[in-house]
Amino acid sequence: MSNNNKTIYLGTGHRKESIARVRLVPGSGKSIINGVPGETYLQFSPNYLRISKSPLHSLGLESKYDMYVTASGGGLTGQTEAIRLGLSRALCKINPENRGTLKYEGYLTRDARKVERKKYGLKKARKAAQFSKR
Repeated sequence: MSNNNKTIYLGTGHRKESIARVRLVPGSGKSIINGVPGETYLQFSPNYLRISKSPLHSLGLESKYDMYVTASGGGLTGQTEAIRLGLSRALCKINPENRGTLKYEGYLTRDARKVERKKYGLKKARKAAQFSKR
């Protein structure tokens, strides 16, 4: 996709109930999430910031692309990991040779775990009342 002579690379990531649409544009390395600077949106948490930018870091492209993200649903952890997956998919579109490195790091694997539903007769999904013999 081309916009004003700048190529835009798209990638979508999912995790739990979160969805992140990532757009990569050649630039200086800034990240904007839902119209807010990435550091502010992720509450300056070093863990969230590290996870969301890890695909760029592993390829050494931190200062080559600007990242524009639309994240919705879930919480910050799910959104951060959805951003990581979307970013990895966008980086694969930039250069197919990036796929091997990202695959080895595990960034292209969609984590399919979701919250298990509560069953009737139980207190939570698997927690039951204490068994009484008599």
